[in-house]
Amino acid sequence: MTQATVREWPRATDDELDEAAEVLRGREVAVLTGAGVSTDSGIPDYRGDGAPPRNPMTFQQFLADPDYRKRYWVGSHLGWRRFDGASPNSSHRTLAELEAAGVVNGIITQNVDGLHLRAGSQRVVDLHGTMDRVRCLTCGQTYARTAVAERMTRANPLLDEPESFELGPDGDVEYGRIDDFVTPDCTVCGGILKPDIVFFGEFIPTEKFTEASALVRSAGALLIAGSSLVVNSGIRLLDQAAKRRIPVVIINRGVTKGDSRATVKIDAGTSETLTELAGRLGR
Repeated sequence: MTQATVREWPRATDDELDEAAEVLRGREVAVLTGAGVSTDSGIPDYRGDGAPPRNPMTFQQFLADPDYRKRYWVGSHLGWRRFDGASPNSSHRTLAELEAAGVVNGIITQNVDGLHLRAGSQRVVDLHGTMDRVRCLTCGQTYARTAVAERMTRANPLLDEPESFELGPDGDVEYGRIDDFVTPDCTVCGGILKPDIVFFGEFIPTEKFTEASALVRSAGALLIAGSSLVVNSGIRLLDQAAKRRIPVVIINRGVTKGDSRATVKIDAGTSETLTELAGRLGR
């Protein structure tokens, strides 16, 4: 029997931390976060080094096929319950403290878990939406996710057994027995309900990207934490920073698509790195 190899992730060196602090010090910093900031809260990363390949449901599939909607809602519900039970980690708390101290002008996040707000951040642009809201695709009515979850549990008692399912970063969980599952619908018009998140195949709402761009335009530096920058929205924000010639610091385990344009790249986890970096910034 061969013992599995446990990967030892690198930690930021003192030189890397000093260099990052030097380029950020005295500047107002816009922050872009990805899944890597939430892994220490028990939410796995889609694209991090070692993440398993996934084939997420597209918006077009969700709209076209009732069986796809059943599968999504079962998985999304079970995943959301675990999202809802997750707590902010030191990455989220440190960024909230830096915002309160006036170092950070706001958080732009690709995550849908709501942990930045729960950690105390005040200005959060959730580029890809949030799992705690549900929207009707027909009339636009919005619902609290907790209310929809209560309806689903009453209609589908099988949802009371979530422990045996594996959570994905988007809250989706594979589930085989969907034939008898009752999907929620809009109580106003009977339309299709969907968690208020951006699916694959959807565009980020224009107003969200405009707000994110405004944070980068008003900042003196951009800090990217826990994102591989595979998603186009992150690259577009990096492009804006590069055009303005402001410093860019990237903290991420593994390679990102922005490494060649980073002023400083730190290949390490976000929790310990952000904590140590905040200490060097005097906060």
